[in-house]
Amino acid sequence: MDLTLTEDQELIRSTARDVLAGRVATAGVDAVAGDPAGFSADLWKEMVELGWTGLAVPETYGGVGEGFLEACLLLEEMGAAQVPSPFLHTVACGATIERHGSAEQRERWLSGIAEGRSIAYADGAAVTATASGDGYVLDGTARFVPFAQAVDDLLVVAGSTAFLVDRAAAGVSTERLDVVGPNAEHDVRFAGVAVPAERVLGAAGGGSAVAATATAFGAAATCAEMVGGAQRVRDTTVEYAGQREQFGRPIGSFQAVQHHCADMAIDVLTARFIAFEAIWRLTAPGQAADEVALTVAVAKSWVSDAYQRVCALGHQVHGAIGFTAEHPLHHYLQHATSAALAFGDGDFHADLVADAIGLPRS
Repeated sequence: MDLTLTEDQELIRSTARDVLAGRVATAGVDAVAGDPAGFSADLWKEMVELGWTGLAVPETYGGVGEGFLEACLLLEEMGAAQVPSPFLHTVACGATIERHGSAEQRERWLSGIAEGRSIAYADGAAVTATASGDGYVLDGTARFVPFAQAVDDLLVVAGSTAFLVDRAAAGVSTERLDVVGPNAEHDVRFAGVAVPAERVLGAAGGGSAVAATATAFGAAATCAEMVGGAQRVRDTTVEYAGQREQFGRPIGSFQAVQHHCADMAIDVLTARFIAFEAIWRLTAPGQAADEVALTVAVAKSWVSDAYQRVCALGHQVHGAIGFTAEHPLHHYLQHATSAALAFGDGDFHADLVADAIGLPRS
């Protein structure tokens, strides 16, 4: 694995950084707090125009034809800027459709993603799928689905089968949940929702493979977003330590504060390395499936904990100002808390690592 970015990748990252820095006031987590959709529709439209939604979509389907890693560079900057959007879920679901979908499904949904169609992954563990005619009927509730009120489709694994459900279909309803974090999460209720056969993703009964793919891409993408947030907290804290004075000198001159900043830097660096190794392995040719799964599990477990440690130290160095509503630091702590739970928390993935290397679970 070579973590050196190409000229094109550096351009993607720097462009995203510049664009998002200019949109925080109108599309950042504070700005969209009262928006029912939970994100800025104007920014989403701009992202489509910039080609971001099609960045990882093959040119065959109208995309830019870059890759998952390039999309994760965008997600890293979104995490740094704390700009909520359904981009992460759409990218993860798009990668899952590309891997498991039929030719017709890839043409329909990947082309749609490139044009701005959004998708959210919904854990359908409590949703039942009953065969009916040439399709299925879904009943039950999927919990904690980000941006469910505003996305176009839902990727739902119910029972042993995966479905691409039209969010506007009859019988689908959403209820926003009061949760910690920047994403607008919802309960999604399915009451006799008819899903035609052409919206079954993969083979009937192949839902576990689809769920594993969606979880792997979602977990890796979340790691990229968390790395961006952790880097911004570390940078903000170091800057503050150089400006805030106590006893006539910057607090950054005190050894204890220096130790905190050094620990934050180590956590950010290691988190970036393991996150982007997982991201690279997911799409690199010739990778063994069990090695890929192990690397993703290690990354999600480590990065989830590292981000929360970075935020805790950032609060400690900032002191009282970091706990005020006016300071953005609390947004990163909330993001660290919610992102750690997305696509399996640290303990869940640590157990997967233990299973993979033959250790007893904690």
